[in-house]
Formats: sequence, C-alpha cells, structure tokens
Amino acid sequence: MSVLAIDQGTTSTRALRVDDSGEFEITRVIRHQQYYPQAGWVEHDPEELIASIESCIAASPDVAALGIDNQGESCLAWHADTGQALCPVIVWQDSRTHEVIAKLKQDGHEARVLEISGLPLDSYFSASKLAWILQNCAAAQTAHEQGKLRLGTTDAFFLDRLSGRFVTDITTASRTSLLNLHTGQWDPELCELFGVPPETLPEIVPTTGDLGCIVAQGRRIPVTASVVDQQASLYGHGCRAAGDAKITFGTGAFALALTGNQPLRSPEQGLLPTVAWQFDSAEPVYALDGGVYCAGSAVEWGRKLGLFSDYAEINHFERAPAIERDLVFVPALSGLACPHWDRTAAGIWLGLSLETDSRDLIQSLLEGVALRAAEVIRAMSEFVAIGDRISIDGGVSVNPYFCQFLANVLQRRVSVKPMAELTAIGTARLAGAGQVSLTQDDAATAYYQPQADMSDLLERFGDAVGRSRNWRR
Repeated sequence: MSVLAIDQGTTSTRALRVDDSGEFEITRVIRHQQYYPQAGWVEHDPEELIASIESCIAASPDVAALGIDNQGESCLAWHADTGQALCPVIVWQDSRTHEVIAKLKQDGHEARVLEISGLPLDSYFSASKLAWILQNCAAAQTAHEQGKLRLGTTDAFFLDRLSGRFVTDITTASRTSLLNLHTGQWDPELCELFGVPPETLPEIVPTTGDLGCIVAQGRRIPVTASVVDQQASLYGHGCRAAGDAKITFGTGAFALALTGNQPLRSPEQGLLPTVAWQFDSAEPVYALDGGVYCAGSAVEWGRKLGLFSDYAEINHFERAPAIERDLVFVPALSGLACPHWDRTAAGIWLGLSLETDSRDLIQSLLEGVALRAAEVIRAMSEFVAIGDRISIDGGVSVNPYFCQFLANVLQRRVSVKPMAELTAIGTARLAGAGQVSLTQDDAATAYYQPQADMSDLLERFGDAVGRSRNWRR
C-alpha cells in the first residue's frame, strides 16, 4: 500500500511518499522560520507548522496511511475546544528554564528525577518548558482556570488538531521528564515537582496503531504511526537488534543504540534510557540515547564566520589532523550534552598560534564534532555491546574527511546510507506496519574502514572538554 511520511523537523517539514512497489519520492519540502526573541530562547510558530503539514498531505492525497515524526522535546499549549495554539512552540534547543533547572538541582531533586524518568535535570527536556508556559502565558492560565487547557509536545498538538485524537506516543512521552519509565504513564510525583497538571496532558499510546484519521481533499487518511524523529531515524537505519547504533548529524548529533526489552540505566555515563518504539499491542523496545547540542549548527556557524564558503572546500585537507598538531575545538556552543550535561560549558579553540589559518580552524571544528560524537559512543560501549558498524546520516555525513576521521577515532566501520531521508523512511516503515518494501534501500552504501588507530585522541580531547566546562555563569 502507498504510505505518506511527514517529517516535521527543526528547520523544515518534509513529505515522503512510498508507492505500492516500494519506490519513494519527496513530494514536498517546506522550510519554516525559527524565532529568537531573547538570548537562549528558540521558538516556532505553531500555525506555520500545522499549515506545513497540511500542505504536505495535500501534495500526496492518494495514500492509504500516513505517519508523522516530530521534534521530540518541543512543546506548547493550546485550547481544548478550538485547538488554537495559546503560545509559540518552545523548541528543544531553548534554554529559558535553565535557572529553574539549577534550582531543582540545588534542592537535590536530580536523583529522584533520574530514578523515575531516566532523564537528568536539563532544560532540553519538555517538563520545565511546559511549566514555564503555565506560569508565564496568560492565555494558558485562563484556559486552565476554565478546564480547557491542553499542554504537550508538538505531536499531540498535530494529532489533536488534524485527527481529533489528544494523544502522544510513548517515544515522545519518554522525552518529557514526566513519564515513569517503568509504568509507561505520566508520573504524579514528577508532574507535581515540575508544576505540570497531569489532567492537561495527552493520553500516552503506542507508536503504531489507530491514531485517528486526517481528512484531505474529501478523503479520510488513517494515521498509523507517530514517533520522535530520532527514533524514526533509528528504525530507518535498519537497527533492530540490541547493540545496533546510529548517529544522525543534524543541527545537533543524536546517537541511539538499541538495548532490548528492558530500559538500561547509565547515569554515571550520562546516557539516557529512552523508548525506541512500541508496536500496537506489544511491549516497548528501549534504547540508550546520547545527544550533542551542536553539530551541523557548529559547521554552519564556521561558514558564517568566513572559514569557508563552499562545502566542497572542506571535504579534504592536506595537513595531518588538527588535533595531532595540538589544535582542538570543543563545539560546546550551547553547552555540553551527553555524557557531561553541562550548560555552563562554552565553545573553545585551544592551540591557536600565529601560524593557524582558516583551513586549520574549520578542520579542527569538523574533528571536534566527530570527537564529541565519539565520546557518546564510547560511553555507550561501556554499558552495552555496540556492534562493529555505526550507521550515520545527516548533513555532515556527506563529508569524506569527517567520516574517515570518525571511523579512525571510533575504530569501527562507519556506513553512510545513500538516502538522505532516513528519518522519513523510518516513519514510513512504521506507518506501513511492515508492508513497505523500499527497493532503493538496497542501493550502495558508502563504508569508511578505520585506516589508523586514533582512539587515543579521545583522551586529549577529553582534556580540552574539561577546560571548556564551568565557564558561563
């Protein structure tokens, strides 16, 4: 059957249609605006996101089912009766609640939050954002007084508005800091701690199943999958067994490794247990999650600084790795996520000299992103047996120098799928309930074998990371 996948990401909304023969095509791509009203704030216009999804569906009306993947931790408030958004979407990158998080840590709540949700206290996750909305948005307060307030991540907003189901899938719920990882339901203690009324939250449902119908051009299209984008990517990479791992290099870098039918906790390594997916009427499948805040965004920042003008310029470098020449970059431009979880960290270059030029700087920047990702995989490998192959995708994965350097540091084969739409492909496969056979998936994959053992560079890099920490007040 033909299936439509809607990939609703941080910078764009994309539609991928898979036909009965398994051939797929991108039918629409709509970029949307990001707003930065204050330092550390990142917002989207929720009505713009809804319009983008509707436009993507209209471009492929002849489908039998559709699935939607979402940004994960981005959230908002809306009215139960009208479905109208009551505030902007607070994006996952937003750090406006960092002082609230610091106070919760100071009061000794982090261990309990970790125990119940599996997540550390960080403004990255949705809980403190949802509480901020209720405390600071007058329209949300009024709706709450009237018993008409709905709070949730963007997936719940999309499904409520478009299919009439006020639900969120368990993968997205596991990214809020409000889900009890053992029960798979909202936890009353966490809701009280953060100040999020549980009655305002959506029902938690499996990733696949009956998620309502969307009416498009007079046809009712069943929604059969809803999932976090990174979990969709994991499925799109073909990861199915414990130890299978992928890294997506987008705005940030997101590593996921499957762990099986039980959540594995690894707070000492700064890794996050999360739900990979749950098929309708089945038990959840779990993964370890490790994120890097700045990856592609760091490379784009380097371009804006004038370090290079065309991406083809940075595919190869004549000189030895910058870190072997004592030049290192720590891409902590928004702080450090896994395994450090330190928002006070700042991006730094170490080893600058009068001989350092722009080529050296961008080379070290690429290496810094790869080394941060390698830190995450190393932490995972201490807890779960990671396979000898890491599958990667995303913008920087097309850079040969980056991929080879990553393989050398990881001492694992790095595979780069030829398709650029693995998130949408994963969503399509989940929405198709196993009936989608993507013939193009068999196309040639690029492999990078380790050519030199650079694993010891992680120790040198770790020293630089330590120097970047506790800088911002």
